[in-house]
Parts: sequence; structure tokens; C-alpha cells
Amino acid sequence: MQKINKEELRDKINSNEDIAVIEVLEPEEYKKGHIKNAINIPLGEIATKVRDKFDFDQEIVVYCSDYNCEASPTAAEKLKHTGFNHVYDYAGGKDEWKQAGYPMEQ
Repeated sequence: MQKINKEELRDKINSNEDIAVIEVLEPEEYKKGHIKNAINIPLGEIATKVRDKFDFDQEIVVYCSDYNCEASPTAAEKLKHTGFNHVYDYAGGKDEWKQAGYPMEQ
């Protein structure tokens, strides 16, 4: 699985690349705050919902809360096994993103 850091993710978002940023936590956590323009697909639904919504060559970044959260690496592995070719795990998650002062929304 490929990793991506906060600067790389910020640069991809700011360059308007065709990238899907997905928070894999439950909706209650997503509603408390998430990376700007990220969508919410909980871990339990990740393989089917992403397959229905994106094609296999879509660049996808998954994230959860922080480095201790196992949801995003698990989601990235599921997506790779489903056949997605460009999947990244942002391990720092929304806690690191927020601490860096990058755009969040509720």
C-alpha cells in the first residue's frame, strides 16, 4: 500500500488533480469535522461503495483519525484487493491535518 503525507495530499488537492479523498470513519465522526471536500464512506462499506462510485484508475486517498487508527490502512488494502490501482493511505489523518492548519469543514 502506498502512503501519502500531509504536504503531498495538500498539494494534490490544491492542484485540482482528480483525486477522491475519503474519510473511512463512521458518519458521526465525519460530521464533527473532516478534510475539506472529503467524502465519507465508512470502512464497512468501502469496497462496494467505492466500486459503485469510481473507476479502478481513480486516484483515491483514504484517511481516518490519526496514526494509531487502523481503519485507513485496512480500507486501502481492501481497495487494492478490489482492483483499484492508485490507492493511498494518509496515516496522519484528520488530527494531523487539523494541527497543520489545513482546511477542514463540518
